[in-house]
Amino acid sequence: MKKSLSSFIALCFLVIILETGRVKATSRNLNDMIMLANHQIEQPYRTGYHFQPPSNWMNDPNGPMLYQGVYHFFYQYNPYAATFGDVIIWGHAVSYDLVNWIHLDPAIYPTQEADSKSCWSGSATILPGNIPAMLYTGSDSKSRQVQDLAWPKNLSDPFLREWVKSPKNPLITPPEGVKDDCFRDPSTAWRGPDGVWRIVVGGDRDNNGMALLYQSTDFVNWKRYDQPLSSAIATGTWECPDFYPVPLNSTNGLDTSVYGGSVRHVMKAGFEGHDWYTIGTYSPDRENFLPQNGLSLTGSTLDLRYDYGQFYASKSFFDDAKNRRVLWAWVPETDSQADDIEKGWAGLQSFPRALWIDRNGKQLIQWPVEEIEELRQNEVNLQNKNLKPGSVLEIHGIAASQADVTISFKLEGLKEAEVLDTTLVDPQVLCNERGASSRGALGPFGLLAMASKDLKEQSAIFFRVFQNQLGRYSVLMCSDLSRSTVRSNIDTTSYGAFVDIDPRSGEISLRNLIDHSIIESFGAGGKTCITSRIYPKFVNNEEAHLFVFNNGTQNVKISKMSAWSMKNAKFVVDQSVKSAA
Repeated sequence: MKKSLSSFIALCFLVIILETGRVKATSRNLNDMIMLANHQIEQPYRTGYHFQPPSNWMNDPNGPMLYQGVYHFFYQYNPYAATFGDVIIWGHAVSYDLVNWIHLDPAIYPTQEADSKSCWSGSATILPGNIPAMLYTGSDSKSRQVQDLAWPKNLSDPFLREWVKSPKNPLITPPEGVKDDCFRDPSTAWRGPDGVWRIVVGGDRDNNGMALLYQSTDFVNWKRYDQPLSSAIATGTWECPDFYPVPLNSTNGLDTSVYGGSVRHVMKAGFEGHDWYTIGTYSPDRENFLPQNGLSLTGSTLDLRYDYGQFYASKSFFDDAKNRRVLWAWVPETDSQADDIEKGWAGLQSFPRALWIDRNGKQLIQWPVEEIEELRQNEVNLQNKNLKPGSVLEIHGIAASQADVTISFKLEGLKEAEVLDTTLVDPQVLCNERGASSRGALGPFGLLAMASKDLKEQSAIFFRVFQNQLGRYSVLMCSDLSRSTVRSNIDTTSYGAFVDIDPRSGEISLRNLIDHSIIESFGAGGKTCITSRIYPKFVNNEEAHLFVFNNGTQNVKISKMSAWSMKNAKFVVDQSVKSAA
């Protein structure tokens, strides 16, 4: 009876989709849409507004772009199972607003010797004449990682459903000294003042990671530059490198080919399971990238990361319609493979983030794109609320399992902050040692998200303030997952990072996007970001609760809090999608 009821509810959900969506159901995609509806009804860990395909495995974002008013998102996809497979292809979806999505047929899949085993990650470049081009890594018949080219078959189709490949593939093969399986993920191309195209490809030599630089005048014939554009010792292979300009003193984005005196460049590389970046100055005439303050990508606790939680293989693109740079990233599962197989899916994408350089020029700021606000409903507000030591205050009136929460804290008694020299401290270790239940002076204070009523299960996102012997303050931000679930075989590692703010100069803000099994946290207006995956045992999401807490010995004031329930984004299947049969 329970199964029949859930199927009936799923069918009702399907009818709503059909009434509100842009596509109509046909006999060949009806089963896929019913399956999609069933996922929303029956699976408590499936998200409501984060991108994921109807089923199976997904990892890296690939080639995001805007074409003829349509946002395109491609992704690494195993069409056969909820685990990483022997054959990976490019899934494809389109959107008009980066919120609601239409799933299309896979775009790029093995058809040539140059990609006969898999079509791995790559990037989009818009060529003159508004022609999209995809450079991607193919795994050839010899299991070499080579770089291939594809372009749309029909430029008049704004959905770009079909793609064709260059007969000259592979365009680039592994260079001398780089192993065949350590050469991948070409970047978006940029054009220098000489009219020559440039890309970087991730690789390593003798375990030293690097962004290998290639040049071309025609986008087909590529020549490697003598020196990599950036490199580091003992990091292993650099994956999914990204290289792009950011303007100083502006929140706008820039086309990848822009350079100049009021522009800085970002070099991002993925290794050791994290996305690291550095900001510097790029001179295209000398092919030289000079990181500011001499900081290169080494993987130390002093290096900058986009996100200090589960956030990897990111890809950005320039959205010329809204003059912004938009960032995506793969958010992997942290449950067991057996759980993924039972769910029938694995992998999420972070909600798209706008990205720009901070006013101080030292780091990047990230913030969910403004379109997310169309999903908000049932707003709840608090102002000037004191949180006494040991306080736990429940926030009522919203759906706690699918919410957007912004909150600002005002601190008093800073002189009472714990004394600790944080200059050589690993913040993640500190968050694990001093979690939400470890009482300090100023903190921990923050949110308890996806919590059970009795608080036996809770995910704590909080701040803690320290001072050193000279009276300088440090603000620690943590995502404490140690009590996020009572289930076994779940990774409940806590995450943490310091936030570059002085608590004497104002309030400390926190924003959380809560969506069933994912929490994206943005500290101090996006200076520090932490993404977490959670799997609480209470599977009925009506039982989810949200609390604000203060476990410090000093009073903390909520100067302002706004919280919203979040509607489901619309995910539909295009009527042209081929039946699995």
